[in-house]
Amino acid sequence: MNNVRKTSIQNWYFKTAGANEWRSATVPSCVHTDLLKHDIIPDPFVGKNELNLQWVDKQDWEYKTTILISKECLQEERVELVFEGLDTYADVYVNGEKVLQADNMFRSWKVDVKSYLKVGENQLLVYFHSPINHDIDKPDQLGYNLPADNDHSEDGGVGQKKLSVFARKAPYHYGWDWGPRFVTSGIWKDVYLEAWSDARLTDFHIQQQAVSSEKAEINAVIEIEATNQMEIEIAISDQHGLDIRKVCKLAKGSQVIEIPIVIENPQLWWSNGLGKPYLYRIQADLKLNESMKHTSVVKTGLRSIRFVREDDQRGQSFYFELNGVPVFVKGANHIPNDSFQTRTTRAEYEHEIATAAASNMNMLRVWGGGIYEYDMFYELCDEYGILVWQDFMFACSMYPGDSAFLNSVKKEAIDNVKRLRNYACIALWCGNNEMDAAWSQYEEEAGWGWKQRYNAPQRKKIWKAYDEVFHHLLPSIVEKYDPNTDYWPSSPMREISHDKNQHATFDTVEKGDIHYWDVWHGLKPIEAYKEKVGRFMSEYGFQSFPEKKTVLTYAKEEELALESDVMLHHQKNGAGNRLIKNYMEMYYKEPKDFSSFLHLSHILQADAIKVAVEAHRLNMPYCMGTLYWQLNDCWPVASWSSMDYYGRWKALQYVIKNRFKTTAIIADQKDDSLSVYVVSDQLQDQEAQLSLHIYDLNGQPIYQETKAVFVRQNTSMIIYETDIQSLGIAEEKSNNVVLFAQLTVNENVIDSVEHVMVKPKELVLQDPQIQLAYVDGGIELESQSFAMNVWLEVDKDGFFEDNNFSLIPGIKKFIAFTDSLRGNMQFTKTQEITNVNVSSMYDYIVQ
Repeated sequence: MNNVRKTSIQNWYFKTAGANEWRSATVPSCVHTDLLKHDIIPDPFVGKNELNLQWVDKQDWEYKTTILISKECLQEERVELVFEGLDTYADVYVNGEKVLQADNMFRSWKVDVKSYLKVGENQLLVYFHSPINHDIDKPDQLGYNLPADNDHSEDGGVGQKKLSVFARKAPYHYGWDWGPRFVTSGIWKDVYLEAWSDARLTDFHIQQQAVSSEKAEINAVIEIEATNQMEIEIAISDQHGLDIRKVCKLAKGSQVIEIPIVIENPQLWWSNGLGKPYLYRIQADLKLNESMKHTSVVKTGLRSIRFVREDDQRGQSFYFELNGVPVFVKGANHIPNDSFQTRTTRAEYEHEIATAAASNMNMLRVWGGGIYEYDMFYELCDEYGILVWQDFMFACSMYPGDSAFLNSVKKEAIDNVKRLRNYACIALWCGNNEMDAAWSQYEEEAGWGWKQRYNAPQRKKIWKAYDEVFHHLLPSIVEKYDPNTDYWPSSPMREISHDKNQHATFDTVEKGDIHYWDVWHGLKPIEAYKEKVGRFMSEYGFQSFPEKKTVLTYAKEEELALESDVMLHHQKNGAGNRLIKNYMEMYYKEPKDFSSFLHLSHILQADAIKVAVEAHRLNMPYCMGTLYWQLNDCWPVASWSSMDYYGRWKALQYVIKNRFKTTAIIADQKDDSLSVYVVSDQLQDQEAQLSLHIYDLNGQPIYQETKAVFVRQNTSMIIYETDIQSLGIAEEKSNNVVLFAQLTVNENVIDSVEHVMVKPKELVLQDPQIQLAYVDGGIELESQSFAMNVWLEVDKDGFFEDNNFSLIPGIKKFIAFTDSLRGNMQFTKTQEITNVNVSSMYDYIVQ
């Protein structure tokens, strides 16, 4: 029984400040979604509606509700009003009295309002100041604009004024090179009253001191607030019979009590692919005179995570060690799932995390231009075994350094470190995205040209603010509140040091992490991914359009042209469409129509990132991580995502699922030589068999070989090397052959790959005449000639076990289907489907 009375506050209304008419509101929500619900604004994502909705962020908005307060509630010693999130500049009034002034979207707010309340009806009003009008004069007061190149200020009607850096608010709200500009306001998280007396738990942290399979030594760190001096009992329990009790004397006010706990032979939490992500449910009960006053529960996994950076012969390592095991990180960068994040449901979050797990990922990077995610995101990462690289919310900008700003950042960081530190998934705290490398303090000619915009005193002031936040304030907070988790100041970065060697670069390979963008922004050939491999590849990417079904949610049929106004508006990277077209011309024959162009962009993206992730994996353990940009979208758009706004998998998602297998074979061709690697994340060695076949594109065998191979655990190794001519392939025939390699263990196929020797546009493709049969649990396919990039579509929501694959004549392929990835993520073999449409590369190109 809990004696803390928690009452959710509902039945909200909103209006423009100064207007008369109140309309019903949803809380949590934001102004844009409430306006949309009442048909006051059109769908912001359709056409170019974004540009016509910039008036919303110039208005002040009011939200109000009536709270019924009982006599019993007011008899409690404390009645606290709690806002878990206010976006952003907000004044809160209770019965006409101002009780709170908020100025940071990322903080929670709590205030004792008992003295303002009465029995019966009470009025609660939240007045949101326009974030644009609130900050519009700040660049003038500072005397210059701070760098914020992704702030679409001109779209927002404020000229060159980069206001995003002044508000502690999600940076992507102001626009990005994949996202629109919607500067929101609203109550974006839960709001409630808590009434209590005597004492209550204000924080419960399971601090993991030393964890192994033999023993877990942990501390229950309990923060208690008491209204007076008293003696209480704390009881700690879990689902396995743990029972620890401690009697404590409390002083008036807030205090922290630590209770050491030892769990023998614990069940450990493992990341996806290494073991079960087991979770303990640990409960703290606070009792006064045998009466239960408050209960708090922490659900967490017991594990040890070590961020390993040690000097070696080739530089310095950069990897994560989980429970003593070096983990090759396989994953992606995560952005918010919606421009209006309040409407993202738990089911949509679970679809994203289940997609990551089903795609054999073990880490997501929560990127610093979005939000510190909702608790449900981290709960799901814990449940599915997905590690989290957690950025603080700073990205691609420089920020103010005045005392008010620093104080706000400090409180924000404390709130979020304390909120997230119990999640087993949290592997690293990172200060910011790309700021150190973009400014490049210690190398005059490096960076993005930012520092050259300023005179010497301005440069000194801007860098001082940066240094204070990312090398002093944030690391000190992590050290104090989450000492068992490491901190990394900026991504990318070479090393942590307070001299010229701390300078970050985007492409230093011997130490630190890398953001590699010469492929894409630099228009280097896709093969350059093989040449630039560092210790940890934390960001790189390649764009594609969403599929036609998604494009038609924002564009009409007559607008389906590369240079139409709507298509250009839904491409926020200025050079994006040109780059897609240029790369497509490098590697593929001409698409036969616009629909084919859209799908060929999927294939192009998938082929590019496949080259990258294979290069990173085969260089293990020199390289120990690959996080491509990006997993998801916040609206329907041409972007670097592998899964579009509606959760639909692009070809890349299927390629990632295949190339991130726990044990994978990789065919690596360099000029006239061919190497076959096997990469294993398994924690045991394997006796396997490799079979190699060369076929012409009609399926006629040219060469075959089978050999026994020994696959070492948790590493990459070459298992086959040859020159291409020795495989019986004459140079003039290289455009008419395909290599098929297969790895089996105990007669079970572990992995197989098809590899062509030339660029796709050089292949002599014929109509593959793919035959499809509906069989028990799925479909079976067979082709008459080689079929590349076979794509399956069905008129129902769901996901195929494989897609964007090749078919070799004479080799049948079975594909299962699932209508949901959630839960056990298994592709069921009992889901019946009909009306499957099959296409391939032959169908997309001009013959």
